[in-house]
Amino acid sequence: MFDKILIANRGEIACRVMRTARRLGIKTVAVYSDADADALHVREADEAVHIGAAASAESYLVADKIVAACKSTGAQAVHPGYGFLSENAAFAERLAAEGIVFVGPPTGAITAMGDKIASKLLAAAAGVNTIPGYNDVVRDGAHAVEIAEGIGYPVMLKASAGGGGKGMRVAYDNDQCREGFERATSEARSSFGDDRVFIEKFVEDPRHIEIQVLADQHGNVVYLGERECSIQRRHQKVIEEAPSPFLDEDTRRAMGEQAVALSKAVDYCSAGTVEFIVDKDKNFYFLEMNTRLQVEHPVTEIVTGIDLVEQMLNIADGARLPFAQADVALNGWAIEARIYAEDPLRNFLPSVGRVSTYIEPVAGDGVRVDAGVYEGGEVSMFYDPMIAKLIGYGDNRAEATEKLAQALDSYVIRGPVDNSAFLSALLAHPRFVDGRLTTAFIDEEYPDGFGHEHVSHADPALLLAVAAELEQRTNPASFSADGETAIVSMGEARTTHAATLGAQRVMIDGVSYEIEVDWTPASPLARVQCGGQQHAVQVMRDGVDWRLRQRGFEVHVRVVLPRVAELFALMPVKAPPDMSKFLLSPMPGLLVTLMVEEGQQVEPGQDLAIVEAMKMENVLRAERGAQVAKVLAAQGDSLSVDQPILEFA
Repeated sequence: MFDKILIANRGEIACRVMRTARRLGIKTVAVYSDADADALHVREADEAVHIGAAASAESYLVADKIVAACKSTGAQAVHPGYGFLSENAAFAERLAAEGIVFVGPPTGAITAMGDKIASKLLAAAAGVNTIPGYNDVVRDGAHAVEIAEGIGYPVMLKASAGGGGKGMRVAYDNDQCREGFERATSEARSSFGDDRVFIEKFVEDPRHIEIQVLADQHGNVVYLGERECSIQRRHQKVIEEAPSPFLDEDTRRAMGEQAVALSKAVDYCSAGTVEFIVDKDKNFYFLEMNTRLQVEHPVTEIVTGIDLVEQMLNIADGARLPFAQADVALNGWAIEARIYAEDPLRNFLPSVGRVSTYIEPVAGDGVRVDAGVYEGGEVSMFYDPMIAKLIGYGDNRAEATEKLAQALDSYVIRGPVDNSAFLSALLAHPRFVDGRLTTAFIDEEYPDGFGHEHVSHADPALLLAVAAELEQRTNPASFSADGETAIVSMGEARTTHAATLGAQRVMIDGVSYEIEVDWTPASPLARVQCGGQQHAVQVMRDGVDWRLRQRGFEVHVRVVLPRVAELFALMPVKAPPDMSKFLLSPMPGLLVTLMVEEGQQVEPGQDLAIVEAMKMENVLRAERGAQVAKVLAAQGDSLSVDQPILEFA
């Protein structure tokens, strides 16, 4: 086995590979850019090597710098994680030429499966079910429309070298097809240096289910069951689980056998994933093969008991698989939620900045945390905004869901806005609970975006009782007598409730809550016991209000004496400033294109600017007809959230 490996990646996945390497007694080398000098993966590695500027094209994507880091540290092998150079055949070849082991598949398999056009042809030849489409390169927008009309809308435009949702667009008509082609090629060029795009039929109401395979260098290939990855947004997976609540054993076996057949057809070895789209009748079609470790691999590890990173290292070292297909069993259930630095209330736009407070849920007892940040660290605008992967597991799906929901309640992240409220809402959604999933789930259930109205609480009065108990703790001079009366108001509407306070007992509108709160003043997390149940409630102070969050439900609560409530009612409300005359940046990012100039008249729906963050382009359009009075930002500027770009007359 190797003595030392280099992880050619960053963030959560670099930390996760290090964890297995450490257990196996293998020393690790991290690489880092200017933006990642203080990153968690740098801190956790045995050694770290600086490889360039923040932009990935000048650091993590530069093979020469990775090779140089290997040579300077004596690393014998490179684990690429996912993304960056993980599916780059030229990089794998370069390592081989330098006598460095690539912890991944052979270059032939990477090349064959990395090109989505070629992989589809190979899959068909191997007897794998495939989706109808145009398997050659699309020349331009007009050609895209011609092809789409021949296939029939809707169609999917995909970057041939794409992945991670980048360079992908769904089109339902000719206009969307032309625009989708432009955006897909631009994103593909920026992210992968390859702007080739192909088109295939978009199967409506599909499930996205993938099969994990492991193959050694001696011809042994096994599949490790499936992962349900249907909950997606912008073609990025949000929640994944193993096994699927939809598949039966016969379909699982058929999909697994086709995945194995494809792997053997390309002489695959290492960990890999064959992705399928599955319709309501359990017909399945090949999408692509990812020749690397997947983001969602932890759920497979939990239900099979197999450490995939360990197996990848063993296979790269020439070992045989220590088990056969008959030895693989699926035990229990695991569900993974991807926690991103993004604002679900602002159409999931990225959020960056320093992590001011960070408390992870306690790992074990049905909870796993794969994280890439720490308190005081920074979420950078240069890379994917994933903070962590949070996994709940148990004997069955309901138990795994509850473990994950509880863990989300306990996960405290302050600084960048995160998507935990959205994740909590998904877990509680009746369709999710019933397992009625499709890749259109989010679009169907939140057609106008995600908002506060989509989050509810089974017993909001519990949070009022918690706030009352917290107020007693912090203001004992005002709430000193047993049986003290208080007025509790909640939310923007300031709906009021009568509360009677006592020792470990709060009465809200005549309903008594026997409540025990384990909380230290200024702590962001309270452990609450009420009615024989344990709860985690996140606690923030906002002026005189308590801001409490549980199960994604966040509420402002004010607890005051009756006379104080009367005085608060007389306070004037300050109106927010009118920003309707400005085009504001909806997120932190780079102003890559400015399409108008001072004095220009714009029409409703006209493209005004393109802001890029995390390699995703966002087109800003005029909401109404107006004249540009002032241009307040220049092309190439780094923008903060809500920074004015244009002022209209």
